[in-house]
Amino acid sequence: MPTYPVINKETGEQKEVTMSVTEWDQWKQDNPSWDRDWSDPSTCPSSVETVGEWQSKLSKTHPGFYDIMKNKIAPKAPTNDSITQKYN
Repeated sequence: MPTYPVINKETGEQKEVTMSVTEWDQWKQDNPSWDRDWSDPSTCPSSVETVGEWQSKLSKTHPGFYDIMKNKIAPKAPTNDSITQKYN
């Protein structure tokens, strides 16, 4: 079950509550003076680890990625001759 860090908007009191997502929705309605405490990034449901291009990261961790794509996928990809003729 998820644990939600919460903070009281009026008093600043902090605590953690453990309940299901459905119970959490009901708890928020029953306790309007309490709000989710977002001050600790480790308790956020999804935090971005890094930012950047996935292909460059993939090529660093798997050096043969581009060779596989170039030799296996690209030759089989269909070409559109009308677009090629139009822009060449």
